[in-house]
Amino acid sequence: MNVQDYMLSVGQAARAASRAIARADTNQKNRALHAIADALLRDSAKLIAANALDLAAARQNGLEPALVDRLAVSAATVESMAEGLRQIAALPDPVGEMDDFTYRPSGIQLGKMRVPLGVVGIIYESRPNVTADAAGLCLKSGNAAILRGGSEAFHSNQAIAACVHEGLAAAGLPAGVVQILETTDRAAVTALVTMPDYVDVIVPRGGKGLIERISREARVPVIKHLHGNCHVYIDERADLDKAFAIALNAKTHRYGTCNTMESLLVHQAVAGAILPRLAEAYWDKGVELRGCERTRDILGNKVVAATAEDWETEYLAPILAVKVVDSLDEAIEHINEHGSHHTDAIVTEDYSRSRRFLREVDSASVMVNASTRFADGFEYGLGAEIGISTDKIHARGPVGLEGLTSQKWVVLGDGQIRQ
Repeated sequence: MNVQDYMLSVGQAARAASRAIARADTNQKNRALHAIADALLRDSAKLIAANALDLAAARQNGLEPALVDRLAVSAATVESMAEGLRQIAALPDPVGEMDDFTYRPSGIQLGKMRVPLGVVGIIYESRPNVTADAAGLCLKSGNAAILRGGSEAFHSNQAIAACVHEGLAAAGLPAGVVQILETTDRAAVTALVTMPDYVDVIVPRGGKGLIERISREARVPVIKHLHGNCHVYIDERADLDKAFAIALNAKTHRYGTCNTMESLLVHQAVAGAILPRLAEAYWDKGVELRGCERTRDILGNKVVAATAEDWETEYLAPILAVKVVDSLDEAIEHINEHGSHHTDAIVTEDYSRSRRFLREVDSASVMVNASTRFADGFEYGLGAEIGISTDKIHARGPVGLEGLTSQKWVVLGDGQIRQ
């Protein structure tokens, strides 16, 4: 079967399965989620062995260290995937929720009902855990899913797929509810994003190049996140111990994630006090600093001179851009101009400044006195996330169950006719 015919069969199966999962009750969906979690834990050794094949190939092919880090699966990773599925099962089912009911002068009662989107296509790179997260979120929100993981994670994803299909079968749901593509042909992606008869929305997760390609080619609506150029701004009224802990964690907790800080902004009034302390901690961890002229005046020539490109870059690596600013206004302006509207944080003890930052920074997640690493579906109590949207329409920030649903108008009458 050629790729076009294969994708047509996948789309048809997904559309049929979307009707089955849309009418499934909450108990049935939760049974599937728990069964998938049980299968993942039981087959943990198999998943890790499959992942070892992918890791070996990735290193042989010279995959970037940040992507190798995202690709790796450990026993803890498997436990986290299973826990994420159980958290999703414990969340309220959004499907069928009705609200905003009012009576109209005609006597009709008018409200809204939350419904699944239908068929969700998800295209992602490297991270095998996305396979479990996406399957669980789509299942609980009543959607069928077509998942296309990166070729570098093929063996890992197929091993997870076996557990997913076992869980679906245990709950009496068709295998078409979650389909993980069995081809690495790039033509499958092109087909997936140009099948509006069978796919209702596309969620791409990966590098900026992938997102731009999908957005350009898609004939299906896209929930996108271009990249994660996240900032921490240390205000002149910051608690410097808090600032040190937050700025260190935001950069060094993990380098290859979209919510990792890539640019640090420091108010000139506290730069001389906090930057030397932070720089030593960063250098101890092997982080390269690229700074503005004032940063280099404070820290010396060990800091690489930052270029205009550094303020725009998502490094996904132990590299950090550092800029000294004169005011909160300058910090907000810099973030809105150079950031990716993903996640940005302020460290300050000043209530008014924190309120201004929350109101004026145009990002999907805005934080006060917390690490950007918290911008994550699991940490936000969503169980997991389908992605982190930097769009402003439909869904923004970590996309969980509610982001995978829409609403339709519901009218309740008793024989009324329009006069």
